[in-house]
Amino acid sequence: MTKTIFILNGPNLNLLGKRQPDIYGHETLDDVEAACARVGDAFQLEVRLLQSNHEGQIVDWIHEAREVAGGIIINPGALTHTSVAVLDALNTFDGPVFEVHISQIHKREAFRHHSFVSHRADGVMAGFGIEGYALAMRRMGSLLAP
Repeated sequence: MTKTIFILNGPNLNLLGKRQPDIYGHETLDDVEAACARVGDAFQLEVRLLQSNHEGQIVDWIHEAREVAGGIIINPGALTHTSVAVLDALNTFDGPVFEVHISQIHKREAFRHHSFVSHRADGVMAGFGIEGYALAMRRMGSLLAP
């Protein structure tokens, strides 16, 4: 049975590849989705990549994941540092959760050093560029593959 992995992306990640490429690179969310799908195929995991600039939509997707997903990979963007609502929603999810940040948030501004999401995450990938998503998928595969 194929398990679905939700890959949730928060505010401004729709601009990946265009916004601050010196920090976030030139790859797009389409590139992220393709890389994760390749890893997913190897582990019989299906990828559902979603992005929203709205906190409530992210919370709604986490609630949906409770019913249909085997795991969540989340790059909450700026919501990382501000959203107790996203943390509370993630706390209702029983499967593995991995937090991804394209940049190394601990080498950036001090306000980026704190993550509410990390309180629930089973692992955190930061500073690996978009490869962090594929690393999270590989770990998800090792945990969930048949």
